[in-house]
Amino acid sequence: MDLRQLKYFVAVAEEGNFTRAAERVFITQSGVSAQVQQLERELGAPLLDRSGRRATLTAAGEAAIDPARDALAAARRVRDAVDAVNEVVRGRVTIGMVTACTVTPFFDALGAFGRAHPGVEVELVEDTSDLLTQRIRSGAMEVALIGCAHAMPADLDGLEIISEGLSALIPADHPLSGTDEVALRELVGHPIVALPLGTGIRTVLEESCTAAGLSHDVALQATAPSAVADLAQRGLGVGVLSTSMAAEFASDDLSVAAIDGIAIPALLGLAWTKTPSPAASALLVHLREAFGDDGGAVPPASAQG
Repeated sequence: MDLRQLKYFVAVAEEGNFTRAAERVFITQSGVSAQVQQLERELGAPLLDRSGRRATLTAAGEAAIDPARDALAAARRVRDAVDAVNEVVRGRVTIGMVTACTVTPFFDALGAFGRAHPGVEVELVEDTSDLLTQRIRSGAMEVALIGCAHAMPADLDGLEIISEGLSALIPADHPLSGTDEVALRELVGHPIVALPLGTGIRTVLEESCTAAGLSHDVALQATAPSAVADLAQRGLGVGVLSTSMAAEFASDDLSVAAIDGIAIPALLGLAWTKTPSPAASALLVHLREAFGDDGGAVPPASAQG
């Protein structure tokens, strides 16, 4: 077996799909499939169950996945150790950001990093915050801009950028229109337009309702904050976003009201692995400079997810 086979096996296991795994490792699907099959032949057991819609780990695959990840991590550490001695920053760094991100300091940091280290290949991935966090934990990604509830993930290193409550976007002809504040108990009596499950803001909404013993109706969900606002403006429900994000969409046709009863903060922050590669460490220098170590550089409202 070789490291390439292990890399492809781990990619399929984490993506649950040969096509997405091929996109992730930048080769054809047939190439990934052939290399994984060769690995299975060498090990004498099938590692993946291909019978369903998703590729899932067999018992042998479950036994192999963590050692495979460890082997890939060890190989990276060998390269990193030599590069550190030679004071070279190169290789590849995978960065994540919440879907529909428009955080100017984040993009500024990526630009500065690219100019300072042109030899590093950068991959940028958009997804929900929970999936980005999972990828950091699995080693598939090193740094991500995420939204979350309560606090930044304790098992990762991170930098909190902003912490705030939630607000409602209310169409002009809605019964709740005209108020600056609406109780969560009153809000849930109406259809809601929200971001998807897995985003930090949606997690805050769900956990706040559960804590208060309230049921609610999410009539529609959209991945982009602007889409939540557009749907709310058209009377399809009350939009729920973070406070600063909602303020960006206030208009004569869409009023903003703070939601009373949200005791859980909605956070936006940077999360990264506790053992970053030299490339990721160099990137973090630029990210810290862009945001400030204390999170003082507050991003535009449409960033949080």
